Amino acid sequence: MNSFFERRYIIAGIFIAIIIILLARLFYIQIVDPRYAIYANNNVRRQKIVYPERGPILDRNGKVLVQNVPFYDITVIPRQVKPFDTVEFCKLLKIDRAEFNKRWTKAMKYSPNLSSIFEKQLSAQNYATVQERLSEFPGFDSSPRYLRTYPDSVAAQFLGYIGEVTDRDIKRSKAYYRPGDYIGVTGVERSYEPVLRGQRGVQNLMVDSRGKPKGHYANGLFDTSAVAGQRLTSSLDINIQKLGEKLMENKLGSIVAIEPSTGEILCYVSSPTYDPNLMVGRERGNNTAKIYANVYDPFFIRPIQAKYPPGSSFKPLSALIALQEGVIDPSTTYYCPGYYYAGNQRIPCNKGESHGLVNLSSAVAKSCNGFFCMVFQRLLDHNGARQTEASFINWRANVNKFGLGSKLGLDMPGEGRGNLPTPLHYDNIYKQGRWRSSTIISLAIGQGELEATPLQMANLECTIANHGYFYKPHLIKAIGTQNVIKKEYTEKNYVGIDSQYFEPVIKGMQQVVDDGTAVRSKIPGIVMCGKTGTAQNPHGEDHSVFVAFAPRDHPKIAIAVVVENSGEGAHWAAPIASFIVEKYLKGSISNRESGISVDYFEKANRLPDTALYLHHNGFKKKTIKADSRKNAIQDSINKQLKGLKGASNRNKKDSLYRFLAAAKKRDDK
Repeated sequence: MNSFFERRYIIAGIFIAIIIILLARLFYIQIVDPRYAIYANNNVRRQKIVYPERGPILDRNGKVLVQNVPFYDITVIPRQVKPFDTVEFCKLLKIDRAEFNKRWTKAMKYSPNLSSIFEKQLSAQNYATVQERLSEFPGFDSSPRYLRTYPDSVAAQFLGYIGEVTDRDIKRSKAYYRPGDYIGVTGVERSYEPVLRGQRGVQNLMVDSRGKPKGHYANGLFDTSAVAGQRLTSSLDINIQKLGEKLMENKLGSIVAIEPSTGEILCYVSSPTYDPNLMVGRERGNNTAKIYANVYDPFFIRPIQAKYPPGSSFKPLSALIALQEGVIDPSTTYYCPGYYYAGNQRIPCNKGESHGLVNLSSAVAKSCNGFFCMVFQRLLDHNGARQTEASFINWRANVNKFGLGSKLGLDMPGEGRGNLPTPLHYDNIYKQGRWRSSTIISLAIGQGELEATPLQMANLECTIANHGYFYKPHLIKAIGTQNVIKKEYTEKNYVGIDSQYFEPVIKGMQQVVDDGTAVRSKIPGIVMCGKTGTAQNPHGEDHSVFVAFAPRDHPKIAIAVVVENSGEGAHWAAPIASFIVEKYLKGSISNRESGISVDYFEKANRLPDTALYLHHNGFKKKTIKADSRKNAIQDSINKQLKGLKGASNRNKKDSLYRFLAAAKKRDDK
């Protein structure tokens, strides 16, 4: 009997102990360890990211340059996937089994528990078919997203494009971005990414055992709304932008136009360009490869990255510095016999033309090389030949104040500095103390080592138009509904030249257009002040350069045009600039007394021969790497180089030139 009661207590004790253990475990699961709550929630709750629309970008008059179009991504959480008909799923997404396996492996590698993109960028039409059957495949879901669309297909290099984030982007953002997110890669899309991207939202959804949504968890109490990106209003004028891109078709070069009174960029043309819509959608990779294969490099942003000798467009700047330094005055004269001697160098004027007796204004108007060589030598020699380096340093500092040789601080990535040579550069070539003003006389006429970007050339015209100061050029004038511009873009940057000295220079620039080298580009009813230039090009025909501002009184536009491999500035750059200026100021283009027309310049082809262009640009691999044919050509080039080992560089180039010319001939056939 006692034995029975003892066993009863023992059994009861065991049951009580089990109950206590179970209760303790239940308490631990529900209260202490959050993992089980998470697992339970994951069975009935789904957290869904809501992606905002990127902010649109407008031109200065409210015309839409970039907006959004919806699309859908198919996402997957591998751990929630249950056995399903893989063949049917592949048919639904129009992919094969090998592609499915590749994507599945990638999703598992990213995380079995987190959502990642399985199929991207389905159009609304294609998504409608997928959506009907998506519930048959637990673990797979959809996510609405937005892609960019460009209604007028213009300003590609200005606007830039977006692309999927890289591992580096994710790391730099401190994990703000996730794989599959989009980010601005170039242009305004990149510089204003934090403003344009908006803020993601989150939805907490209740689902049933098959993964079908059953409403919002806690009636949406814990949901957050997506906040759309802010609208950007650019300074661009789409009318002259479209005209500029048409005028530059089948040409290499750039157009930059700026409003002198604000520094706002009105026109930003880089040629050749491309349709920005090609950088959007499922064919983007193939389109990118084709653009990279273009030997003329449309991705190269010529307004801020190309460097050209400014040529004669630099002469007014030299004159202004000389006036301020007191080495000349507006009445200083020079007799031009058609050439100038600097040491033992004979420097001819254009075509050896003799200009006779010229003063500052007429020297600008006639672009007299001799006058400006004389000015340059006076600047560098006025303290004696032994002080050439010190005088050069002073000259260089004065030139730099105009924005040459340094970045202007444009609100755009990738801006170049141009090139303003240093004394060290000449010391390395000629040895310290062994060079004089005559050694570097080519700087006097904007040649030699001096190089400027088209943006810098246009900014120089703003400085002259404003009689001694400029506002830093910028591309965005408003964010959202407010005109929010960085303080640095509202400050005047003085160049240290008294305003009185600009009038004789401006007078000469007006004469350039009224009856000088740019007379064919004279605009009826508008007084335009300009300067033609011919930028020397060691790799072919010289570059055509023209800079100007208009009207003379209260200027509203300053412009720089460069047309590569097109000779004198008067022939190509000046007419193109005049059309842009007239279109902006008058809204239309009138018939010109000289007979030049927009139609002629739109249709003209000034592209250099492909083989010759490759020959003179060092056969850059990046320009010919995108398709198999180009790769085959590159392989052949490498073989030729290997076979020519030991030959002179000139022989190598000649041989490769003949090879590429033959390849082009075969391609044409």
